[in-house]
Amino acid sequence: MTVSRPDPDAIGSAAEHFGIDLSASDREEFAGLVDGALGSYDVVDELYAQIAPSIPDREHRVLAEAENPLGAWYVTTAIRSAEPVDDRLAGKRVAIKDNVAVAGVPMMNGSRTLEGFVPSRDATVVTRLLESGAEIVGKSVCEDLCFSGSSFTSASGPVRNPWDLGREAGGSSSGSGALVANGDVDMAIGGDQGGSIRIPVAFCGVVGHKPTFGLVPYTGAFPIERTIDHVGPIARTVADAALMLSVIAGSDGNDPRQPADVSTVDYTLGLDHGVEGLRIGVVTEGFGHESSQPAVDAAVRAAVQRFAEAGAVVEEVSIPWHRHAFHVWNVIATDGAAYQMLDGNGYGLNASGLYDPEQMAYFAGRRMEHADELSETVKLVALCGHHGTTTLGSAIYGKARNLVPTARAAYDTALEAYDVLVMPTLPYTATELPEAGIDRATYLTKALGMVVNAAPLDVTGHPALSVPADLVDGLPAAMMIVGKHFDDATVLRVGHAYEQLVGGFPTPDSARSRVALTSP
Repeated sequence: MTVSRPDPDAIGSAAEHFGIDLSASDREEFAGLVDGALGSYDVVDELYAQIAPSIPDREHRVLAEAENPLGAWYVTTAIRSAEPVDDRLAGKRVAIKDNVAVAGVPMMNGSRTLEGFVPSRDATVVTRLLESGAEIVGKSVCEDLCFSGSSFTSASGPVRNPWDLGREAGGSSSGSGALVANGDVDMAIGGDQGGSIRIPVAFCGVVGHKPTFGLVPYTGAFPIERTIDHVGPIARTVADAALMLSVIAGSDGNDPRQPADVSTVDYTLGLDHGVEGLRIGVVTEGFGHESSQPAVDAAVRAAVQRFAEAGAVVEEVSIPWHRHAFHVWNVIATDGAAYQMLDGNGYGLNASGLYDPEQMAYFAGRRMEHADELSETVKLVALCGHHGTTTLGSAIYGKARNLVPTARAAYDTALEAYDVLVMPTLPYTATELPEAGIDRATYLTKALGMVVNAAPLDVTGHPALSVPADLVDGLPAAMMIVGKHFDDATVLRVGHAYEQLVGGFPTPDSARSRVALTSP
């Protein structure tokens, strides 16, 4: 007997959960019956032990605070493949967001609830990076269970923006965006369920691509909600993002999010074809949000004008469902995360694919113990999502899922007339990191207030690239380029064209150099 057995009191608690009324003798009897039923659990536990991978011995290092001024490193490593399959990423230093498994290296996912867990398997994207000659140089800090668009909710402390150390780097791939922008790594893996690749790259002035849903396998990354989970590349240039996407894209046979016949291309090919003759739709509803900085809107409209000057057809297009789709996403992300990520211990049930049972068990054992240490954003998801899945019977989640085809069709209809759609990635530039002890309402607004344009594309699954548009008061403002499903190549081509039109994107170092040169 390897699996624990419930006693009559535990049977009584389970009965109460389902509204079943059991007498004391009923509880005794069911305890014996459940003991017998759990015999199959014993067999499965023993069979799995025969195939479970062992944890490899890989060195890692926790940096001293002075070595980690941005707070962006969780641990550093020096992992290479002894026999890479190809050399596409040879010499590239890559950081892995800390919700993505690197075997033998601690994984915290920004949360005390997972702190101390060491995976036994590499995520698929990690395997593919190593096979292409990359060096994995560390795990980058992410926000608490990846549920924040700002960079102050991680249990390890805030991640600072290299443009201004007093400001947010953006989340939830906060460390990945900051490390790339600071030049500490060439590339990084990010994850995106509500904008978590595009938000930090927008605030930090680098490039991030949320691939078409299902293009890149999510296998080995800690999930939030299976229908909105994405992983993708962060880099300083569009060419590097396209190169990284070429390496990590494609079916792995282990992720139910992926179509079985998903096809990929070399995303670096065609980058230099420019935008002449392309049709670009400027989404009216992506501008003028209540939280929008007029200077950010203006910077993106000025960036779009560069496309017109380069021979593209640029027109305004209205997609009213862009504003509605945010609310559809909000319900799915909230109820879905409470049900799968929290009650389902990350992976949930009822889906095929490769699970991480060791991670599920570890998280389940610590989730209740450290619940009070969860960020306020995760607590909000837990409480609101529990109401949605219990009192409301998950019916609103069901309605939201049934509205997804309508939301997706709204963008698809626009994309029948245009090759890509553009809008600001975020409505404003990076704000100051909050002081400790701010009130809960302010905390939540700062953590989630920037997702209005980014989040809808997670629920519709369209590819979305964020590139720096310009500097606004010395801070990066970004443009988001959205394309047809599995036409990531065109999205990257348009982003690369803009990069070439402006002569490359500024960096924190170049900005500091300009300030030094103009100072008295």
